[in-house]
Amino acid sequence: MDQDHTGTLALVGGAEWRDGCRKFDAALLEAAGAGEVLVLPTAAAFENPRRAVETARHYFEDLGARVSGLMVLGRTEADDEANAEAVRAARFVYIGGGSPMHLRSVLKGSRLWEALVEAWNGGAVLAASSAGAMVLCDPMVDPRGGAYTVGLGLLGNMPIFPHHDTAPAHLRERSTELRPDGAVLVGIDEQTALLRDPDGGWRVAGQGAVTLYGPGRDEIAEFGTDSVVDRLPPS
Repeated sequence: MDQDHTGTLALVGGAEWRDGCRKFDAALLEAAGAGEVLVLPTAAAFENPRRAVETARHYFEDLGARVSGLMVLGRTEADDEANAEAVRAARFVYIGGGSPMHLRSVLKGSRLWEALVEAWNGGAVLAASSAGAMVLCDPMVDPRGGAYTVGLGLLGNMPIFPHHDTAPAHLRERSTELRPDGAVLVGIDEQTALLRDPDGGWRVAGQGAVTLYGPGRDEIAEFGTDSVVDRLPPS
């Protein structure tokens, strides 16, 4: 990754498109310099992806922006060049929540994934909530039990644990105990974003906190909104 040529990255802890997210989403729209958000409901393929897009549409309309839903729900759509081109041309792409395992299987090695990386490296804003945030990292937390599995690798050695403030304690504990050596487990509360600015710096926005576990076995640090986060691995 070239740290000098990326757009803003927002890793959201879940419960996206709600009041607690409005301030940082408005800032992301400003950073994108565009009035349209391209929403990928891929992770919600088995839940109601069209409803997810409609939720995003109503939310962003209140912020003065339009939403276009790209209905990439399976591998065929992810390898469709027209969909990849739509992502490549976007200035603000938002990956919604749902199933991280399905999202990973659809995106991994696809034309759409290559286009996402290209767009972000070209300066587009990339936001990803819950499952979306999880799959961007390698290793990634395995939601089937809190251990670890292979992610997409946009970020390394900083697996994301979303819904940190509402998830069952035993899952948090398992992910903490099994954290790979050298990795920092990043717990992100709902309606909270860990933002990476184009210069490579990290900060917290939204209504909750970001909690880091590691890299040492007993190191834990919590960062509230507007805090600068300076303990993450180089990305």
